[in-house]
Amino acid sequence: MTEPRGRRVLLGVTGGIAAYKAAILARYLSAAGAQVTAVLTDAATRFVGADTFSALTGQPAYTTLWDRPGEVLHVRLAHESDAAVIAPCTANVIAKLAHGIADDLLTSTLLEYQGPLVIAPAMHTGMWQAEATRANVATLSSRGVRFVGPVDGALAHGDQGLGRMSEPPEIADAVLASLAAADLVGVRFLITAGPTHEPIDPVRFIGNRSSGKMGVAIAEAASRRGAEVTLVLGPGGAPPPANIDVMRVETAEEMREAVVRRAADADVVVMAAAVADFRPKVVADRKLKKDAGAPELLLEPTPDILAELGERTRDGQLLVGFAAETDDAEAAGERKLRAKHLDLLVANVVGRAETGFDADRNEAAIIGASGMLEPMRGWRKPELATAILDHVSALRAAS
Repeated sequence: MTEPRGRRVLLGVTGGIAAYKAAILARYLSAAGAQVTAVLTDAATRFVGADTFSALTGQPAYTTLWDRPGEVLHVRLAHESDAAVIAPCTANVIAKLAHGIADDLLTSTLLEYQGPLVIAPAMHTGMWQAEATRANVATLSSRGVRFVGPVDGALAHGDQGLGRMSEPPEIADAVLASLAAADLVGVRFLITAGPTHEPIDPVRFIGNRSSGKMGVAIAEAASRRGAEVTLVLGPGGAPPPANIDVMRVETAEEMREAVVRRAADADVVVMAAAVADFRPKVVADRKLKKDAGAPELLLEPTPDILAELGERTRDGQLLVGFAAETDDAEAAGERKLRAKHLDLLVANVVGRAETGFDADRNEAAIIGASGMLEPMRGWRKPELATAILDHVSALRAAS
């Protein structure tokens, strides 16, 4: 089983004010590469419409058993789904699932369905803490259903307490974890992400536009597939994943020291960081004053971390590099792959709107030592992360 790319997720939406958040969840799952099909209960349609989900996912959304005349819809949906999630899930639907009641499209589908199921409850505190609900939750948990939340917070009608639905990113993580392959369990990954900042004086630096989103996406995806991940993260905006060993660095030299110290113990090294190529040869110890005139900066190369790793790669270790290019990215990537002795290289286009640095998408190709593996095209960054790890897994299996 591979990760989210092309996997089918059934999204059940039940009646509650948190139903609007299910649309956000659908977007998160779609952005990760999953194919999402929404099934709404009649009560859910009082809060949000089926057309909303169709527009967000590009897939038909369903509300009744009779939406496709002549077809046994609940059986088809159950058999074609790789994972299922109900968000929000009411106490009523939890009770139905626990007792095998199938009186609408969603519960009929889930009674037929045999795969992983994630439930994100949402209800008032008394309903969640009721003895009947607790018994039903225990029953479903014993069958392998994973519950995410609820959490303490604002409820309907201005109430406060335990029963608020967990936020969509947390629910999405649970669904993606249920889809993730277990092909990287115990594999030790060392991943770099973000830019480096090379100081000019105590307040100014030379840097680049990298946000670290791509490296963080790879770290998240590898962790979901069971890898032991160390992330060396430069300064920038992308928040690091939870439950991953994160080492913060600022400069190229600090990144080099962190990477070289840990590379020997890694099975896979992914150099996704945008390391500055040059740094000031002399760093002023005080802020340079504007009235003193423009300073003359003498630059020197930063250490070539990727080349150093390529020379030191041990048997069985895989080295993945990135090439950020404004022109002829594929050809430049092929040259870099050979020159740096890499196993895989991701050649991505930068300098364009909505792709590359600080964007949610990449225009990229994946190149292996044997040639082109994935031709240049547009990717969502989580989707590209999955593809990179698929090729890493295949290389490890072939070695």
